[in-house]
This record gives sequence, C-alpha cells and structure tokens, in this order.
Amino acid sequence: MKASSSPSSFDVVILGGGSAGYAAARTAAGLGVKVAVIDGAKDLGGLCILRGCMPTKALLESAHRWNEIKRAGEFGLRVKPLAPDLKAILKRKDQLIAGFADYRVGQLEKGKFTLIRGMARFVDPRTVEVNGKKITGKAFIIATGSVVASVPVPGLEETGYLTSDDALKLAPLPKSLIVLGAGAVGVEFAQFYAHLGTKVTVLQRSPQILKSFDADTAAEVERAFRDGGIDLRTGTKLLSVAKKGTKTEVRFEQDGKKARVTADLLLNALGRRPALASLNLPAAGIPLGEGGKIAVDAKRGLRTKAAHIFAAGDAAGLHEVVHSAIAQGEIAAKNAAVLALGSKKTLPYADPIPLEIVFTEPEAARAGMTEKEARAKGIDCLVASYPFNDHGKANIMGAEHGVVKLVADRKGKLLGGQYVGPHASDLIHELVPLLHFGATAAELAAMPHYHPTLAEIITYPAEEIADMVQAAAAKVKKVG
Repeated sequence: MKASSSPSSFDVVILGGGSAGYAAARTAAGLGVKVAVIDGAKDLGGLCILRGCMPTKALLESAHRWNEIKRAGEFGLRVKPLAPDLKAILKRKDQLIAGFADYRVGQLEKGKFTLIRGMARFVDPRTVEVNGKKITGKAFIIATGSVVASVPVPGLEETGYLTSDDALKLAPLPKSLIVLGAGAVGVEFAQFYAHLGTKVTVLQRSPQILKSFDADTAAEVERAFRDGGIDLRTGTKLLSVAKKGTKTEVRFEQDGKKARVTADLLLNALGRRPALASLNLPAAGIPLGEGGKIAVDAKRGLRTKAAHIFAAGDAAGLHEVVHSAIAQGEIAAKNAAVLALGSKKTLPYADPIPLEIVFTEPEAARAGMTEKEARAKGIDCLVASYPFNDHGKANIMGAEHGVVKLVADRKGKLLGGQYVGPHASDLIHELVPLLHFGATAAELAAMPHYHPTLAEIITYPAEEIADMVQAAAAKVKKVG
C-alpha cells in the first residue's frame, strides 16, 4: 500500500509531543511512514520535562542539600548563618528546565515527521481538526498526557487550591501548607516546603502513605516525615474545605473523630487523570471508561475500541512513569505503522518490570512485586529485611531512617525488592537486571559487594532468604 501523499493526509497521526508522543513519532518515522505530531500545549516538552519529573527533582535537590547543611554540626563542620533563597532555587530550576525543553523542542522540530502546533479534535474516526484545518490519518496514537484530577470534596473547588504546576513556581514561601494526598507528588512537595521552613500538614486517605509500597517500608518514610516536623495524618476521610479569612480550613475524620487543620495554602495532590476532554473521542468511536480513561488492549498493542487508534503514556492510564510511557509509545508506533501499511500483524505490549521511585529524604524505591502483591496472588513467599541504621556506610553518612527488603518465592527466586534510604533511586537498579534474568537470593548473596558501601546492604536480606531456602531443603531431606 502506498504511503499518504496529501499534505493533510498522513499514515500515522500522533496527538501529543511529550515522552510517549515523541517516542512514538521517532519510532514510526524510522519505519518509513508519513507521520504528523500534533501538540497544542502552550510550551512544547511534555509533562515530565516542564511540570513533572525534572522540575520537581531540581527543587528537591536544593531542599535536600539545605537540610544536609542544617546537620553540618553532626559532622564536625562549622558553617556561617545561612538561609535558603527561594527565588534563586526557582531560578536554577527554570534554567535547567529551559535547557531540557529546548533540547526536546529541537527533537520535535527537526524530526523526520511533521510537527503541527494546535489543539486536535476528532470530527470522525479518521479525521481531526486543528486550527480550522482537517488532518486525516490511517492510524492515530493518543499521547496527550494527564491533568490534575478533580476530587469530590465539598467546598474544594469553590475554595481553590494549588496544583503541582502552581507549586513549581510558588513564591514567597508560605508559612503553612496543607497537602491533600501522599502519593509521590504529595510527599515530594510536602518535604520540599518543610525542609525550607514551611509548617506542613499532610492528609492521606489510605492507612499509609505511598500505598503502592508495603506498609513496613512506607512506615520508614512516615517516621522520617514526623521526625522532620511534618504533621502527617493517615487513614483520614476528607469532609470539607472552606475559606476562613485569609486561611484555608480542611475538616476531616480520623479514627472516628472529627478534626480540622488550617493553613495559608492548600495543595491538591490527590491524583491525575488522562487529558482527553478536548479530543471529542465519541466522534472517533472511543467511549470513555471509569474515571474518564480510555480502555486499551495490551495484548493488541495498546489498541482502543477503535482498531486504528492506539493510546500511550498517561493518556492510556496504565503507569504514569516515563520509561513505561516511552515503551508504550514505541509499541503503539510499530503497530500503527504496520497497520497504516496494510498489515494486521500486532505486537503485544508487555509491561516492563514494575519500577517506582520517590525522591523524598530518605528516597523510596521498589522493583518487581511487593510482599502484599505476592500474597494477593497466592504466592507463599519468603521475606527478609535489614535496617539502614545498622549498616556501617549508612552510619558514616548519618542516615537515620531506612530499610531494604527482598521478596522471593519458596525456591529463593527473587520476586521484588524495596529500598528506603540514601541513594535508593540508584541502588534499586541493581535489582532490576536480577529480576529480569530470574536470579535467586543465593546468587545475589554470592555476588561481591565492596565494603564499606551502601550497595552491600542488599546482601544481608539475600543471605537470610538463602538460609531459609537451605534450611527448608535440609528439613525436607531429613524427613525423607
């Protein structure tokens, strides 16, 4: 089948130029089909670069370094009276993000595809309208990212709140702040402001923060927050939000008792939803499911209900992390490209090993299955953990909080692991290839780890699980 030739007709049309969209465009163009990327955002770059991963980590780097400076006396260091400069912190963040964004803009503008600036809206299953012009495609990929979700809390919308976008440029520093939600976004911003001197209260609806982690590992972050002066409330039911003069008041219920907290500002970190409202998806034959999400079929290469339309990244609502978004964009692009060329062959999408990192202090990271996930699947697993405050290098660094945990099956095959502690974001990557290649705890324990390093801490739970497997085997042999 010939590739499309009309200036407004393309083989693959990609809606959105963020991480998933750019990965899809690069992949599809590399396969030799005619590709268009349509992006109507005010600034090109995508959520991760402009308002997500990169700017938040830039802010946290400054806050964490300031927190270390405040502890200088513990290490025998004298420092002159110092103070954080929020304007300088924001300026550094902006300079870094400008560089990252300029690089992405260059990739989009110089790619082997057509970049169209404007908001796309479906008028029929194979046509979108952009800036009053119609663009047709043989296949489409929706990669429009996500936006802050609205939550049905009485008075919340009327009172108003900060979003994570607002918090990235908030100045001057508020004296007090309430954070609704304790997922990655909520806890990272809560600690950023707390480190700089803001009185922070975090209200979390579930019994623990970071609910995708096991309760015992999340508890280490909770302990660090409380030790750092953050008022952390878990297991709450939000009742109402109201303005009290210049302050914002949140009423909630905890352990059957009603309570209230008041602060200068309120940050809504209760989650995000796919950014789909402006696409007019009914015209494309795509119904929205629960929570305003698109249903995608991973086995059919991230197809939606419309067989020629795929979704990737936050818009697909699977995993809101960049490495997954890129993998999804690449698979969707391969399937859209071959479909546009007349083939019905489909490459399935398989999730990579689950990997999640939260850049608090201490950092929290997980790979593979958690203990609660393994037990929910009926796996009779072996579990071992070891605290950072009993580890030599961690003691030298002054680490007060943290734990490493491994989960394995009864034969010792590693299923997953979690770190809470210094440099957890880097340490977790030792586990990823071990999980990928199906290593056992005994094999991990036998690997050399230099002393004294943070890396060697993983060998302690690995040795414990290996001993459990060996003891169980010896018991079976004795009985036999």
